Amino acid sequence: MNGKYDTYLLYEYMKKVSFTVRILVKLNESVDSELLNEAAQEAISRYPYFSVKVRVDESGAFALDHNENPIPVLPEENRRLMLGSEKTGGHLFAITYRDNCVWFNFSHSPCGGYGGLFWVKTTLYQYLTKKYGTITAPADLKRVGTPVSEKETELPDASKLPDDEPIKRYDGKSSKVGLGRFLKYLFNPFVKDNYYYEIIIPKDKFMEYAKSIDGSPNTIFAAFLFKMIARYYPAKPNDILSGRVADDYRNDIGAAESYRDFTRLIHIMYTRQMENDPIEKLNRMARGAVIFQMQPELSCERYKQIEEIHKGIDAQPDLKSKKKFATQHSLFRSDVRDVFNVSYVGQTDWGGMEDYINEVYSITDGDYMLEVNALKDNFCLCFQLINKDHKPVELFCRILEEEGLPYTVSEMKTRYLPDIELPN
Repeated sequence: MNGKYDTYLLYEYMKKVSFTVRILVKLNESVDSELLNEAAQEAISRYPYFSVKVRVDESGAFALDHNENPIPVLPEENRRLMLGSEKTGGHLFAITYRDNCVWFNFSHSPCGGYGGLFWVKTTLYQYLTKKYGTITAPADLKRVGTPVSEKETELPDASKLPDDEPIKRYDGKSSKVGLGRFLKYLFNPFVKDNYYYEIIIPKDKFMEYAKSIDGSPNTIFAAFLFKMIARYYPAKPNDILSGRVADDYRNDIGAAESYRDFTRLIHIMYTRQMENDPIEKLNRMARGAVIFQMQPELSCERYKQIEEIHKGIDAQPDLKSKKKFATQHSLFRSDVRDVFNVSYVGQTDWGGMEDYINEVYSITDGDYMLEVNALKDNFCLCFQLINKDHKPVELFCRILEEEGLPYTVSEMKTRYLPDIELPN
């Protein structure tokens, strides 16, 4: 297991964009905190690669050591939790709870949503079986006491991946729309919080709609968000109102079962001239962009690019230099700039646990950011904004109505994404 790979995103840490994740699971009964704590301690024993603390080694690099402290299970406090701190026992993973809600908080550096769900599902399974007895386990559940396989910690060798050119490259351009809004948030020291709405769409109705226009959740939601953006911002000549869709490319690089984060962002370029096009046409455009950019050759290219950046970080003589290099070569900063984002993790197998789960939301960084989770009956959308302007979500819901899709939407909520305390 190469734990060093799990540290690289920590060099890019910023207080406003801390690269952390919360997965919120709403259960159908109030949480038993004692049982949850017991379950959490049992579950984390199955994930030695998540039970870690950060130190700075003799070369000035971040390193991960095994953390023997209990995984923190704390009441939710309506404020940002500090991962890596004394309060969390130095852990980069922590659980909070209130009423029927459980938040799984973690750093994005070791993993993204795919790997984080390993831990979430094992913890919930331990908890729910303690509370209710025998439950049908998900087919992919990683049970407490089972060994960690090599495939689970797979880290491909970039030098052994092919160098083939893709059939065609997708041409796109960065958008400046909404950039001032984001920079104002990023550099204003008095702005700390960001916000989200929970939107539920019945799955059967959505899939009927998707089938009628030959679409998928990612491409349909991208079309919806483009429509929303076009209506929100006054028209300017030659506007580019582009978006991005998260794509998991682990299969292309031979890491199909790895917990690590292998995600790239697929760019979809829309223009102002398309704002009156029907969703069906906008969906086809998105599907075409996705097909071009999901070529395995581009996956290998992306992974090699990331590995070269990691080598550059390693070559720096001290922590300060490593942070500077990581910032200057950050793909987060240098990728094509888009206005909106869609991330759909796909259908998650919860097994019999789903009988006890009402809703699931992924909460992340981002503005005009749509995180989508699917349960057997509903799509759970986390619609994320960096300010308290209600108009974007109102426009988005109006588009759902125009397309004949039923929905419910919550009041505005604060994200309270965790922060990270890192050693100097």
